[in-house]
Amino acid sequence: MTPAINAARKAKIEHQVHEYAHDPASDAYGLEAVEKLGVPAERVFKTLIVSLDNRELAVGVVPVSCMLSMKRMAKAAGAKKAAMADPSDVERVTGYVLGGVSPLGQKKRLRTIIDISAEAFPTIYVSAGRRGLQIELNPRDLQKITGGTIFEISQ
Repeated sequence: MTPAINAARKAKIEHQVHEYAHDPASDAYGLEAVEKLGVPAERVFKTLIVSLDNRELAVGVVPVSCMLSMKRMAKAAGAKKAAMADPSDVERVTGYVLGGVSPLGQKKRLRTIIDISAEAFPTIYVSAGRRGLQIELNPRDLQKITGGTIFEISQ
């Protein structure tokens, strides 16, 4: 049980957990999930932590088939610029290791922005808090549980 799964259960949202054997040699965690779960890349979302104006950390949730647009992420967050956060800060603040960062159940609740493309699907997949574990849920439930906003942040 991970903090992400516990958060979904506590919020009483409908979800399904999917586990697969993570290959330690793989560093393309999202693409590995796509391949092993047999799900379209547009439905599997990666959780990326950015630093806004070099101070506040925020979460961007985008399909693994896309890249996070730093310009769009900054605009969505009302900041001047966004950059990928330092990996050690990510692990310290979220409580998760890279490749297993979930938008749910983080140690410190960060502002979350979900790419608008999530709304095209009845359910999407995000990390459930460790490598080789995904949680499938409705994008509106993800928005509700994280207090997130929907915005076009991918490119």
